[in-house]
Amino acid sequence: MEANLKLGQDEKEKLADPTLYRKIVGKLQYLTITRPDISYSVNKLSQFLSTPRVTHMHAAQRVLQHVKSYPRQGIFFAANTKVKLHAYTDSNWAVCPNTRRSTTGFCIFVGSSIIC
Repeated sequence: MEANLKLGQDEKEKLADPTLYRKIVGKLQYLTITRPDISYSVNKLSQFLSTPRVTHMHAAQRVLQHVKSYPRQGIFFAANTKVKLHAYTDSNWAVCPNTRRSTTGFCIFVGSSIIC
């Protein structure tokens, strides 16, 4: 997705048939298991599953273009890395413009490779 893209529910044009959007986001959610680089974008897109807009579909298509452009990206475990578990977390209080909910995120590393 674009770096400064702001997605919201107040967009003008609704999708005529939201089932394709829901299928794309569902498959992208499954893909985040091996592609943690798209986790943030897929999380944002999944917030609009109930009433997706045209701008949400365009953002989902951009994520698909990214996945297609870099097919070999994924989790890499180096052979010479010590198996050590590291975890980091962060949160933003009331950052969502629509619901005023907080957003939290985390990442977990095994050695130098991110797994979640």
